[in-house]
Amino acid sequence: MAEPRDYYEVLGVEKTASDKDIKKAYRKLAMQYHPDRNPDDEAAVAKFKEAAEAYEVLSDGEKRATYDKFGHAGLRSSGHQGFSGAEDIFSAFGDMFGDLFGFGGGGGRRRGGPRRGGDVRYDLAIDFEEAAFGTKKEIELRKEDSCVTCEGTGGKAGTSPATCRTCGGHGEVVRQQGFLQIRTSCPACQGQGSKYEESCPACKGRGRTASTRALNVSIPRGVDDGMQLRLTGEGQTGSAGGPPGDLYVFIRVRPHEIFERHGDDIACRLEVSFPQASLGATIEVPTLEAKAEVDVPEGSQTGDLLRLRNQGVPNVRTGSRGDLVLQLFVRTPKKLNARQRELLEELAQIEGEQVGRETGGFKRFFSKLAGHDE
Repeated sequence: MAEPRDYYEVLGVEKTASDKDIKKAYRKLAMQYHPDRNPDDEAAVAKFKEAAEAYEVLSDGEKRATYDKFGHAGLRSSGHQGFSGAEDIFSAFGDMFGDLFGFGGGGGRRRGGPRRGGDVRYDLAIDFEEAAFGTKKEIELRKEDSCVTCEGTGGKAGTSPATCRTCGGHGEVVRQQGFLQIRTSCPACQGQGSKYEESCPACKGRGRTASTRALNVSIPRGVDDGMQLRLTGEGQTGSAGGPPGDLYVFIRVRPHEIFERHGDDIACRLEVSFPQASLGATIEVPTLEAKAEVDVPEGSQTGDLLRLRNQGVPNVRTGSRGDLVLQLFVRTPKKLNARQRELLEELAQIEGEQVGRETGGFKRFFSKLAGHDE
C-alpha cells in the first residue's frame, strides 16, 4: 500500500498554517473536486477524498501534533485510518457544502441522524512462524468512545437540551452567497436542532472521550504479508445511536533468516559437498517445526530442487499445507590437504581432464595475450 501524500502538500498550505488557513484551503478543494460537480470523474473523487483525509487530521489538534512529530506511521500506530468512502466524508464534512450540491434536509445525509462510526486501521507485525501456524496477539487501540459521564449526549448532568437558538431547531442554517442560497448543518448544534446550554465537563460537549484499551486478536494459520483481518464493531463508536465501525488489522510478516515463502510453499538453500552431490547422501535439514531427513540423489547439480511434501505453510482457507523446496548448491572446498589433492588429481586423470594452474594450453593462450608465443 502506497504511503499517502504529505497532508500539508495536499491542502497546499505551510506547516505553520493556522486552523483558519487550513479550513479555508480545504473548503476550496472540496468545492473544486466534489463528486456532484465532477460526475464520473474518478480522479476528482480521489482528490476529494485525499483532501478530506488531510483536513480530518490537520483540523484536529491532537492528530496534527502526532502527524507533525511522527508522520503517517505515527497516525497508524494510534489507530487512525483515513476515509473508506464518500459517505464517511459527507458525514464528517457535510456542513461545509450542504445543499449547494443537492444533499440537504431531504437528502438523508443530515448530521442529526444516526451515523456509523469510522473504521480503524492497525498495522501488526508478526514472526514468520506465527504467520504459518497462527497466534494470538494483544494490541492496544486508541479510539473515541461514547462519554460515560454524559452517556454521549454532550450535556452536563441535570440539564436538558433546549432548542438551538442559531437554527431555531431546524438543524440547518442558510447562508446567502451572491445569487446562491447555501444550506448547511448548523455549526452550533451540529445539525441536532437542539443543544445543551451547559456542556459536559468530561468531554467538553463532544459526547466522546479518547481512551486506550487492549484487544485480543486471533491470527489464523497461513496468513501472509499484506493480508488484513476485519473485526466487526471494533472501530470508532457511532454517533446519535449509529453502529460502530470496524477494525482492520493489516498483517506484516517479518522475514525469516532461512526460509522464503512462495504461496503456501517455503524454500531454502541447501549446501552439499562435492562427494555428497556425486555419490548421494541422506542429509538432515531444518523445517518450520523440527528437523527432517532428505535424500540427495547421486550426481546432483547446483540448482537442482528437492521437495519435502507437506512441510510448507497451511493454506489460510483450506488448511492444506504446501511443501518445503530445497535448492541445492554444491560446495567447493577452498583448501585441500595433500591426500585430498592426490585423490582429486587421480579422479581428473581418470576423467581425462586437465587440472592445475598452468596447463600447456593456458600457458600458450596467455602468452599470446602478452604478445609473444613460445
